[in-house]
Amino acid sequence: MRPPVDLDHVRWQDLTHAYGCAEDVPDLIRALYREDEEVADEAIYELYGNIHHQGTVYAASAPAVPFLAHAALHAPGRHDELLMLLAVLADHDPADVDSPHWPGSPVAAVCAELCRVLPNLLPCLEDGERTVRRAALRVVAVVAELLPVELRATVVARLDVMYATDPVSVVRADAVVALARLGQERAALESPLPDVRLAAAVLAVERSEPPYRAELVEIIAEDGTEPDPGDDDFPWSGTTTRDAQLTHMLTRDPDACLSVAARWIAAGDLGTRGSWLAERTAETWRDREPEVLDLLLTALPHQTDARALAARLRTIGHWIECLPAPHSGLRDTLHRYADTEDETAGAALLALVHSRDPRALDLVLHRPGARLLEAAARHYPQAADRLVPAIRRELARGATGNEGIALVRALESSGTAARRAQPELVDCLRDRRAAIVAARQLGLNGVPTQETVDLLRDAMRSTDPSLRAAAAAAHYRLTGDADSALRTFRELLTGSGQTHWYLSSLEPLGGSAAPLLPLVEPMLEAGQWTRFAAAEAHHWITGNPERAVPVLAELVGPTPVGLRALGALAVTGRFPEELRPTLRGFAFSPLRMLADSPYSGQGHPDGELRTLARTLLAG
Repeated sequence: MRPPVDLDHVRWQDLTHAYGCAEDVPDLIRALYREDEEVADEAIYELYGNIHHQGTVYAASAPAVPFLAHAALHAPGRHDELLMLLAVLADHDPADVDSPHWPGSPVAAVCAELCRVLPNLLPCLEDGERTVRRAALRVVAVVAELLPVELRATVVARLDVMYATDPVSVVRADAVVALARLGQERAALESPLPDVRLAAAVLAVERSEPPYRAELVEIIAEDGTEPDPGDDDFPWSGTTTRDAQLTHMLTRDPDACLSVAARWIAAGDLGTRGSWLAERTAETWRDREPEVLDLLLTALPHQTDARALAARLRTIGHWIECLPAPHSGLRDTLHRYADTEDETAGAALLALVHSRDPRALDLVLHRPGARLLEAAARHYPQAADRLVPAIRRELARGATGNEGIALVRALESSGTAARRAQPELVDCLRDRRAAIVAARQLGLNGVPTQETVDLLRDAMRSTDPSLRAAAAAAHYRLTGDADSALRTFRELLTGSGQTHWYLSSLEPLGGSAAPLLPLVEPMLEAGQWTRFAAAEAHHWITGNPERAVPVLAELVGPTPVGLRALGALAVTGRFPEELRPTLRGFAFSPLRMLADSPYSGQGHPDGELRTLARTLLAG
């Protein structure tokens, strides 16, 4: 270890960290010894950002280790945070040690320094604060496979004492994990302490493949019910806490995950951990929505605050759309939560709308909101005559931003009834409120009045290129004037900006856009999104899929652009035979291929991927 007086003996100006020269490191380390808590906190924050930055360490990181070790013992406070900084600095994959790139690497230098100072840090294993003991165990574990033989024996002896005598059960559990990192197994599955048994079961699961042994799942379900009340579940590797690691492992085995989630929810869903497990199962695996929704239904009464309850209701609302016919128990519960004045009623009502329950319609009309009206218009198209007046009223009140966009999109599902909203759409276009979607909707369903046509023509000269494209397509739909649209699109396609978006606006023109082909065809060799849009536009313009299909097939994959390419392929009804195995994977994988969650705001992309793949295979 090195005290602060030695800081000037290191040529920090010759070393680097994440932001360049490391000459600021000495002052940050000195600040750790200040009595001013705010100054010390800021120093730790800065050190986490420069000598360690997003999992990377630098030339200045290893020289800082002996000074940080001294601070972890002698600074006025925050010993646990400083120990964790040391553990994070030395974090590495043990497999990397045998790599030819390990010697001379910054992380190897950090680990070597940590091994040298570790004997001085071992008294932290007996500190009176549990947080310090837990952090010290992670310091030991991070360099476990690098310790010299004599030091390893000393460490193992100390950890055995902790495992047998520490007064805090989670610290004993941590000792089991640290001993395992040192290759020392203990018969912890038979321990009388639930935290210790749980740690041992998690270790066993880590080393096995799903499906996991029933006895391990039973221990996790029983002993993991009540999380330790402390806030010191420090990460063992990287930024992964033990709880996060457990969630990750359990979601590899959906049956085990749902079994544990059910037990945790039945025991009160403490910390929403059971709900969280159930939600991760739905996000990871296909076709588990019915089981997950039933579990979340039972979890609702256990939510301890409005925020947690709203989160569960949002999750139910997201996945309930995947059920062809949600059962009455689920719908009745949602109706009870929705038909109140509570702050969570909105989330419950949106879920009720997504369940297609007929009772939702009256509630939406009683307290209309943009998202509710958009969802109701999509799920109750037969009620357009009732919904369109409400949409018009909200637009007339001056809705802007995302609310305005949602209200205009609600009209897309309303058929001819949407034409009654033309005055409000015209106002949106004039006032530039949700103008792009308003222009598009006017083109789809509008009446070509002089005012509407003039406003669209004016929008074609806007400084917003996306509005220009939408207005040009809408103007063509209403007037059949191809020349004006072609001039606008020619300017857009030869300028800068989101070329793929402009190409995706060409569909209404169809063959009338043929003069643009000399601009479109070179884009078949461009970047992914532009290439996709060019292939799609080429098919619209020519009516011939020959050029489009190979381009689209090359782009198909479990990505946003790959999904769009698959959709465009489905329109052609054709695909190259070599794509069949990929399509079969999309169609029949039990795992989700595209991320899907209530927080993505992207609908159900994985369900769309599967449906499109099955459509193409069936064709």
